[in-house]
Amino acid sequence: MTVPSSAQSITARHESLFSERAAGIKQSAVRDVFELSLDPSLVSLAGGNPYLQSLPLEKLGEISRRIITEQGPVALQYGSGLGTEELRTQILEVMAAEGINNVAVDDVVVTNGSQSAQDMACKVFCDPGDTVLCEDPTYVGALNTFEAYQVQVAPVLTDDQGIVPAALAERITSLRAAGERVKFLYTIPNFNNPSGITLAADRRQQVVDICREAGVLILEDNPYGMLRYDGEPAPTLRSLDAQNVIYMGSFSKILSPGLRIGWAAVPAHLFRRFYLAGEAVALCPPTLNQMIISTYLREHDWRGQIDRYRTLYAARRNAMLDALDTYLPAGINYTRPEGGFFIWLTLPAGINTYDLLQEGVKSGVIFIPGTAFSPGDEPSHKLRLAFCAVDEETITEGVRRLSSLLERELASLSG
Repeated sequence: MTVPSSAQSITARHESLFSERAAGIKQSAVRDVFELSLDPSLVSLAGGNPYLQSLPLEKLGEISRRIITEQGPVALQYGSGLGTEELRTQILEVMAAEGINNVAVDDVVVTNGSQSAQDMACKVFCDPGDTVLCEDPTYVGALNTFEAYQVQVAPVLTDDQGIVPAALAERITSLRAAGERVKFLYTIPNFNNPSGITLAADRRQQVVDICREAGVLILEDNPYGMLRYDGEPAPTLRSLDAQNVIYMGSFSKILSPGLRIGWAAVPAHLFRRFYLAGEAVALCPPTLNQMIISTYLREHDWRGQIDRYRTLYAARRNAMLDALDTYLPAGINYTRPEGGFFIWLTLPAGINTYDLLQEGVKSGVIFIPGTAFSPGDEPSHKLRLAFCAVDEETITEGVRRLSSLLERELASLSG
């Protein structure tokens, strides 16, 4: 469609008004694929959506009705920028279930999802040109936030046991020697999104010690920590260091992403500026949503619900691994996560998974190309599969379709 010249003139005039920061704000590849996932003819192995049909929906509906009818003037009103005191106190109980006992209620601020906490951290600690460290691959939402704040992202070497401590120490030293201002390490130590890899227990204290001694903060993002299906839990980084770790949690994966409620546990000496940064944008987290979560935690067996999630997701993870073991052509490697939502595939070099996605649509299956999760713009031969949102039969069919596509791609590559 041809754009009228008057509209072109207005567009050009307003282009000059954009900030430099706006140039770094991009549409997420995950959101692009989300639109495709609405097509019922496609098997979507893309979205990391929790299976909400497993929730006590009728009970949640009754909770919501009761709160609005009985406490509407409070529930629908502005609230504290910190979040309700009841929910902040309950969050301590949730963290204690993961072995975190060195947090006080005055260290907790409720946020609009953990994504908001990432934004607050960048606003408080980062100036344009500063450097943050992260795993590669890492969460696309964090990368988008760093880019919007004009922050340089420096990946740290990882292997199948997570961050390599010696490589982390060397990376900090070399960046400082080059004059870079390194502010924090952003990490998803449990069942990384997108790789599914978990930071080994015997490396965690080393990572904490290296960052503390270097004066580098740690942002520990842990939305999947309670969704472990195999193995023994490792200590959270926050439990190992209360003074240098900002812990970010979320109800998105253990209850509902649509409620948009997360939290940050912030060292006391950093707390005031951190929470004020969030209040300046959102004013306060939604009171009604907090009250719904508080009542759910009070009246429902939320630990039992998480156990049901574990059983459900473990079966789906096993179905995906079995299908990959059965159908995937030789020459492709993939992770075997102990928890979380994701499996990470590494294809032979020379295959661009962003281009492959278009062929995937034609083949009836969609995934997330690996380039979405890397701080660089280089083509990627990796991709993410999610097993959380669809049943075992659908997972098997999706992997079968993907495997057929990959067989054709490998044949064309070798030919």
